[in-house]
Amino acid sequence: MSEALSGSAAVHRPGRGNGRPWLRHWAIHLVLIVGSAFMVFPFVWEFLTAFKTYGGSVLVPPQWIPDPWTWNFGAVFDSIPLGQMALNSVIITLARTLGQVILCTMAGYGFARLNFPLRGPLFLVFLSVLMVPSQLFLLPQFEILRSLGLLNSLEGIVLPGLFSAFGTFLMRQFFMSMPLELEEAARLDGANPWQVFWRVMLPLAKPGIVALAVFTALWSWNDLLWPLIIVSDADKQPLSVGISLLASDPHNQTNYPVLMAAALLAMLPMLVTFIVLQRQFIAGIAFTGSKG
Repeated sequence: MSEALSGSAAVHRPGRGNGRPWLRHWAIHLVLIVGSAFMVFPFVWEFLTAFKTYGGSVLVPPQWIPDPWTWNFGAVFDSIPLGQMALNSVIITLARTLGQVILCTMAGYGFARLNFPLRGPLFLVFLSVLMVPSQLFLLPQFEILRSLGLLNSLEGIVLPGLFSAFGTFLMRQFFMSMPLELEEAARLDGANPWQVFWRVMLPLAKPGIVALAVFTALWSWNDLLWPLIIVSDADKQPLSVGISLLASDPHNQTNYPVLMAAALLAMLPMLVTFIVLQRQFIAGIAFTGSKG
């Protein structure tokens, strides 16, 4: 009996046996730590550069620690109308996010649960938009907005961003992961399709909605090309365009500390948003990929 117990203990003893699992785990963690360091390094460099002098930012070899530490954030407000641009970015981001959440949630539910003629082929046509580079839509969108008289306006920036094939696909996958029994029970209680969607499915789709909102907010906040084309007045430009103006100095002497300070200020709202909503965001992505 004692020999059997000792043999069993030997089998379950940690760190021994097949291929030294503890060594494999250490190797995996080491690779993850190195990868994380490479990922975080640009943000650390951005933060340190935001507190350097211009001379310190162009030294060769590079100056790692600012010497002296310089407050460059005031120069950002002197270079561009940061407050107005930040307000424009907030308005654009909120409008696009709200629009995509409403339209993509309804479209995703329709493609996932409602039976109508040519639903499959129509969804494939809808998804084909994802296969076309977004730059190809710039000229048609510009011509449409010019005919509508929406050039050089916040509405012109927002309108094309209200619709998203990716957002529709994301919400369709999320609704397909939900059990059909929930809808059947609601129908047995006398609910119509709109009541099933609004009172039953929509509250359960909160993780997917949060994931879509975070994706849309990040994309809208960082969008540069379309606002750069559609808007010319500085008081209507978003923050992304303002930062690009700092990077394109006409004298070819970009003030990198001021540029990094502006980028740091622009990054903070989205960073806080993701930190607050990260649990729901990750849950939404996990649920979305659970069923095709």
